[in-house]
Amino acid sequence: MTVVKRPNKRAEKAQETRRRIIQAATDLFVTDGYGATNLQDVADRAGVAVQTIYFVFGNKRALLKELVDVTIAGDTEPVATMDRPWFTDAVAMRTAPDMLAEYVPGSTAVLARVAPIMRVLEAAAANDPEVSALWPQDEDLRYVVQRAAAEALVTKAGRRRGLTVDEAADLLYGILSPELYLLFVRDRGWSHDHWVKWANQTLRTQLCA
Repeated sequence: MTVVKRPNKRAEKAQETRRRIIQAATDLFVTDGYGATNLQDVADRAGVAVQTIYFVFGNKRALLKELVDVTIAGDTEPVATMDRPWFTDAVAMRTAPDMLAEYVPGSTAVLARVAPIMRVLEAAAANDPEVSALWPQDEDLRYVVQRAAAEALVTKAGRRRGLTVDEAADLLYGILSPELYLLFVRDRGWSHDHWVKWANQTLRTQLCA
């Protein structure tokens, strides 16, 4: 006899509450600013008691940290970037052009999620030095991801002759950056799809034979 595991309603409710709080905080931090938003504002928008936010996150800095981590990942699952399907599928491709065709849209999807909160992070770090301490200062995690992609790319057919891991990592890091994405999409009005096509063509020119 097969045992059917019933969903844990309490866990589902807690997860939904967490999601609502993070979404409310995102909306308020983006529109009103991190400094101008207090946890009572977030609680009111999320439809929860402010004590719930303190219980779940502890304080505003911890809420910001969770918000950023969830935004980068795209969900609340505890799966590292380099273990996510968009990354593993890309590095599994046989040729460098095929890898970029998979990797650029996946990486840019992360940029599209992160872009709206870039100014929030900059302002928060400027006003509260402890915000910067929420993330490791001894290594750039975005570069770690791009270097791992570069290490895979230089082993594939169709790569540019003489391409090194360092150069490939620098090009991926620079072109697939939130700053460049914001410059073109937010400031110059490019569509997301136009950006993806340009980034892919540019990287193919630089990295492929």
